[in-house]
Amino acid sequence: MEQGRRERKKAATRQALSGAARELFLERGFDDVTVAEIADAADTAVSTLFAHFPGGKEALVLGHGHEREAALAAAVRTRAEGVSILRALRDFLATRGPFDPDPDPLSRRVADLVVATPALRAYARTLWTGCEDALTEVIAEQSGQDGFSVRLLARYVLEIPDLAGVEPDPAAALDAAFAFLSRGWPGF
Repeated sequence: MEQGRRERKKAATRQALSGAARELFLERGFDDVTVAEIADAADTAVSTLFAHFPGGKEALVLGHGHEREAALAAAVRTRAEGVSILRALRDFLATRGPFDPDPDPLSRRVADLVVATPALRAYARTLWTGCEDALTEVIAEQSGQDGFSVRLLARYVLEIPDLAGVEPDPAAALDAAFAFLSRGWPGF
């Protein structure tokens, strides 16, 4: 279905704002850029910025959590036959942020900015942990199990990006984390 004019304009405004923010943050650092400067660079008002990104500066870099929830659920639901839930989640995370083995240069710079900026790192963690209910639900649905153990597993999985992403070798830390989880939750 084709987007209407209004939706296209909203999408273009969101893109202009996030693009301007990314450029300014990468040039000067996250903490040295104001929302007014971002709005000005995107030729919008500050109120427009907050209308599109109520999460503020952090959301301009990392978005909100809805796409993340949907992508996590899809990684579990659409995994190939014979692929465990934990393997599907590990493979999904391996393509994101500091775990991506072959990012384009801009994505690498943005991932490095997130890891190096306390406010962005905290916001990223909040986005991940905000997916707990959705991930718990899909793990329960796909495993046929529910209860505290499933919620605990979901929570542990969602803490991995924050913990492993700042290790000297994030990909190795990701693998180690999932190896531990696999021992604690065999069959998942």
